[in-house]
Amino acid sequence: MCGLVGIWGALQDKRALVETACTALAHRGPDARGFWEDPEAGLALGHVRLAVIDTSLAGSQPMASACGRYIVVLNGEIYNHLELREALEAEGRSPAWRGHSDTETLLACFAAWGVEATLRAVIGMYAIALWDRSESTLTLMRDRMGEKPLYAGFIGKSFVFGSELKAFAHLPGLDTRPDPRALALLMRHNYIPAPWSIYRQISKVSPGCWMQLTPGQRRLGEMPVQRSYWSANTHVQQPEAVGGAYASEALAVDALDVVLGAAVRRQMIADVPLGAFLSGGVDSSLIVALMQRQSSRPVKTFSIGFEDKRYNEAHYAAAVARHLGTDHSEHYVSDRDALDVVPLLPQIYDEPFADSSQIPTLLVTRMARSHVTVALSGDGGDELFGGYSRYFRMAQWWKRREQLPSLLRKPSAAMLKGVAGLLPAGRRRDHLEKLATLLAAPHAGLFYREFLTYWRDPAHVLVDPHLPATVFDEVPETELFESMMRLDVATYLPDDILVKVDRAAMAVSLETRVPMLDHHVHDFARALPAEYLVRNGQGKWLPRQLLYRHVPAELIERPKKGFSVPLGTWLRGPLRDWAESLLEPGRLRQDGIFIAESVQQKWTEHLAGRHDWSKHLWSILMVQAWLQERPSRKAGGPGA
Repeated sequence: MCGLVGIWGALQDKRALVETACTALAHRGPDARGFWEDPEAGLALGHVRLAVIDTSLAGSQPMASACGRYIVVLNGEIYNHLELREALEAEGRSPAWRGHSDTETLLACFAAWGVEATLRAVIGMYAIALWDRSESTLTLMRDRMGEKPLYAGFIGKSFVFGSELKAFAHLPGLDTRPDPRALALLMRHNYIPAPWSIYRQISKVSPGCWMQLTPGQRRLGEMPVQRSYWSANTHVQQPEAVGGAYASEALAVDALDVVLGAAVRRQMIADVPLGAFLSGGVDSSLIVALMQRQSSRPVKTFSIGFEDKRYNEAHYAAAVARHLGTDHSEHYVSDRDALDVVPLLPQIYDEPFADSSQIPTLLVTRMARSHVTVALSGDGGDELFGGYSRYFRMAQWWKRREQLPSLLRKPSAAMLKGVAGLLPAGRRRDHLEKLATLLAAPHAGLFYREFLTYWRDPAHVLVDPHLPATVFDEVPETELFESMMRLDVATYLPDDILVKVDRAAMAVSLETRVPMLDHHVHDFARALPAEYLVRNGQGKWLPRQLLYRHVPAELIERPKKGFSVPLGTWLRGPLRDWAESLLEPGRLRQDGIFIAESVQQKWTEHLAGRHDWSKHLWSILMVQAWLQERPSRKAGGPGA
């Protein structure tokens, strides 16, 4: 795993600026740094390296192609690079290999096949910047599922790009005022979805997209259009499926074994110590089982436990580890251990990010890094195979909505909203308001968005709300259950789950890999008939059947607690002073982002125990903490 940064344009002393940016990204690549500059074109590239495959100097970056035309910086891994080498050699288009790094393979593919054909051929997680010296064009690329981050934008007349926002912190001209669109989306989702970022000048490259910048566009300050080479919404046909279903359930399980087993095998290739996270749930247990089956020695597995039994699942992970025979490590953390992480969050996540499971994620990655350099995870199983309990709650609410004649939905919603307005603040009022909003939603996309929303109307809490349209505003072409999974793959997975894991792991220089997000696994899951996903009100039916070939069901089947912390209790207790200092009304008014009275109302109700507003308040606290830590303040606007 690595970090990359680049500057193309008028900024002076670009080499020095890139070196400073690499220092800020050193946690992503502590093993080596590399720089490359084209003074005539005005381009400088930087790279920090976490050496995982070909740890020799032959894998150093920035790397030039054998033909000399291309220069590349890569963050990530190309899992099928050996197969790509074989394909190039079969075509007689391979260079004289200098080493065995996937970066060298990628460059050879670009030189032989071009950008789009290469992107369609590779299997991996990656953010890539490719400079074409012949055409003087810059191409940025991001992997299909959005595992690796990539930011880009104009600062003055210079185009800048990098793996994290902190790479731009010291660039002259950076406007650090928060983008009001990003703030409104954060209030709604507790994360900032692509293509927005907290900085007005900087965007995220979206998953499965690439963009190409020409010298003319760069001089005009014209942001290139993002082009999609792969989309989670693309219809997928599964050739092994016959008539929409497999000939038998056993054959369907076999088919998943083949496709997921291949993904695990590819992602176990490394020249450094490798292990896996193990929570004892379906997804992580399945990944570890397939790893152990292919390993000649016990797989190193890691889990953390909590002293609070309501949140502890470490004993379940330990039981699965014993059954599979892994080399298991666990660490029980106290509330104090977890709370000590909170001050680090703004610096680690760069922009406000309000999924509180970031705290235990940081703790488990920190523990794993003391043993290994690479760790596989089970993320993605819920989104691909219908595992979230909210899918079933939503389906029930949708069914009730559909039972009401369409002409009565809006009047009924208005009536419920009126009744809610007569009630005192609390759980009952909140429930009625949410039901009214869901009844009025015109289609499944907005219905699901409203179900997930934290601050339903950001105007209630933001001084200057600007809500842009997102993928949720589009009318889904599929039924509700599939629509929810697709929307999660397009939004929640890359913008919340993968952000959480990438930043936490990279903060301690740990590479994480996610076999479930191999696009072949995604395509396989998308093509499955519904009965292979859900049975008897329970999701992930097919992965469960494969897991039960390795682990007894009684070790797995139990209510899911999730990777959570007692946030509401902490805000009333050990985090109260920290939170009150950030939510102090005078401070809120001075920053000019939040409506102090609305925030204070929620805070007072939360402290009194009348309602648990912790998830709503956490997004505000993450903004306030970020404001305190951001690199500089530019006068002349809200939050300045």
